[in-house]
Amino acid sequence: MKKILTLLLIIATLSGQSQQLEKYNLGFENQTNKGNLPDGWIKWGNYDLTVDSLSHSGKKAAKITSNETGSSFGSIAYKIPANYTGTTIKLEGYMKIKNVEKGFAGLLLRVDGNGSALAFDNMQNQNIAGTIDWQKYSITLKYPAAAENIFIAGILSGKGEAWFDDFTLTIDGKDVQTLNEVKKELPKAQLDKEFDQGSLMKFPDLTTQKIENLVLLGRVWGFLKYYHPEIAKGNYNWDYELFRFLPKYIEVTNDKQRNDFIIKWIASLGELKKCLECKQTAENAILKPDLKWIDSQGEDLKNTLLNVYNNRSQGKHYYIELAPNVGNPDFKNENAYSSMPYPDEGFRLLSLFRYWNMINYFFPYKNLMDKDWDIKLREYIPIFLNAKNELEYEFATLQIIGDIQDTHANLWEGANKVNEWKGKYYPPIHVLFIEEKLVITDYYNTELKDKIGLKIGDIITKINGIIIEQIIKEKSRYYPASNTPTQLRDISADILRSNSNEIEVTFISEKSDNQTTKLKLYPKDSLDIYHWYRKSNDKSFKILDNNIGYITLQTIKEGDIPEIKDTFKDTKGIIIDIRNYPSYFVPFSLGSYFVSSPTPFVKFTTGNIDNPGEFTFTKNLEIPSQGKTYKGKLVVLLNELSQSQAEYTAMAFKAGANTTIIGSTTAGADGNISTILLPGGLRTMISGIGVYYPNGQETQRVGIVPDIEVKPTVEGIRAGKDELLEKAIEVIIKE
Repeated sequence: MKKILTLLLIIATLSGQSQQLEKYNLGFENQTNKGNLPDGWIKWGNYDLTVDSLSHSGKKAAKITSNETGSSFGSIAYKIPANYTGTTIKLEGYMKIKNVEKGFAGLLLRVDGNGSALAFDNMQNQNIAGTIDWQKYSITLKYPAAAENIFIAGILSGKGEAWFDDFTLTIDGKDVQTLNEVKKELPKAQLDKEFDQGSLMKFPDLTTQKIENLVLLGRVWGFLKYYHPEIAKGNYNWDYELFRFLPKYIEVTNDKQRNDFIIKWIASLGELKKCLECKQTAENAILKPDLKWIDSQGEDLKNTLLNVYNNRSQGKHYYIELAPNVGNPDFKNENAYSSMPYPDEGFRLLSLFRYWNMINYFFPYKNLMDKDWDIKLREYIPIFLNAKNELEYEFATLQIIGDIQDTHANLWEGANKVNEWKGKYYPPIHVLFIEEKLVITDYYNTELKDKIGLKIGDIITKINGIIIEQIIKEKSRYYPASNTPTQLRDISADILRSNSNEIEVTFISEKSDNQTTKLKLYPKDSLDIYHWYRKSNDKSFKILDNNIGYITLQTIKEGDIPEIKDTFKDTKGIIIDIRNYPSYFVPFSLGSYFVSSPTPFVKFTTGNIDNPGEFTFTKNLEIPSQGKTYKGKLVVLLNELSQSQAEYTAMAFKAGANTTIIGSTTAGADGNISTILLPGGLRTMISGIGVYYPNGQETQRVGIVPDIEVKPTVEGIRAGKDELLEKAIEVIIKE
């Protein structure tokens, strides 16, 4: 017995020593000072963080408790130097939640480098809420080669409580607790910190000539960024080289002096080796590099630039790569300069140059814009440089983003002043543009219904005395979208917001015209607010009258598909509702139910980092035929709420021989997205690959064109009808 006790004591001692020897306190057990957070952990956000004995294992766990309003977030975070190499990084951990609502809880993994987040996930898209006992969760991300710091965290947004314990971080499957650290040799570009605190640039006199010089510089700077081999190797911080070049450049007085200055700059980058691998642009390319501007330069500058093009970078590039197996651009090593929300003049010019060139060389739909992209540098240089404050800078950025006419493109992060401009108070009603009128379609909170003084189907004609058409005209430039219906969709979500808690609305009801009332507005967190459509937890499929199957992709799960095929095999027809964003990817697993043989439904265009600006078609992608084919009619419902994956899914269903599309033009934004970071901590995106039907017909901006156009009417809204669904049923039962 004494030997057993001694052995147990030794095991316990060794276990304790092992825990103490761990490099990182990821189990929350080490806490040097009571009352403080566990050693190494820091607080993000506003919620209370505590150490709790209600642990998954050991004696301690971290706990986050929301404030009374649940209007913010809390996070407990740990920083680990990225002194490791590998290709994938994985965070695992245990989480327990209680009464989480109006938000989510999750693990968080962020990898930073070169001043910005290179990889990130906080599990928000999993919508983990409610009350759940201890459960293991994980996040897996691509591990960037330029990683400098790794942040792991537990996060709670909205109301409730969340506990976290037993975090494990692995790189390529190996625990960082046991991995040997390596000293990573950083590219020269990352060692250049000269302008971290600002560019110190001023542009006092924007004469026509100076603007033209800056237009040329913007073109040359971007051309060199993506073509010159030395820049591609990461030997230059190309942002900061711009700031070194600018002070003397803006003082040039004639074209020859300007051109000579640029030629000397290019020569300073290093001698070019003859490129034996550089290929000519493919004859069948749908987009080709635009070199016309080079041909219009003076002979010496022209030859210098063409020499760069003919001996351009090939293969790995410091600033750009294409996503594996997809081909959308990954804009690497771009610093968002988040510490300067209102960037100085040099950084604002950099923002414009960076964005214009990314679109010029790597946007697959440049040819579908209404206006020539070539003129945009000239147009926006004074707008960006003259932006007097943070709001004007964000507005300038939104405007040029809007010019590419891509619903995926917006300011998705960093637009703090724009959000303030939109208003901190929200209406208790949901509105949409129906028959070109702003119509009330829903109440967010039914308990407020009798206090509002407005009914579903009422048409709002004025807000604070300003007609709706005028408001749309003023706001539309700040709402990027592929087409007008989608732009109006997004405007409708904000049009009644205000920084006052009350607005005056003039409206038309079913019984009378031009009534005016005061509409009380509320903080967002006090309303059951939704953006486009109310979220549902209902089952994704059911049988309607007349033996018709109905499926909504909003809540579909992988396990639903076999049951759907079995349940609906003898129905008269099936309606698939994609007036939402699919919760699961079904083009192949469900699309195969509606084709009798492998059927082409889509092809893509992808860029070329060896010849930036070139886009070529891929081969057609087919829907496979698997098992028994459905023999009845298929009707797919779409409208402006159908975007991206919803549109791609509709293309897959359209491949079926008995498919009818009913509704109206979709959002017209298809293709895997690519993130763009801009100075000021701004984050936007683009559709990164082109998506086309097999015959080459585009979907971008056009959207999925319905076979039968049906739009909601004011009369139908007032009657509580779903007119698209009614038409779908009519099509199926009609012989």
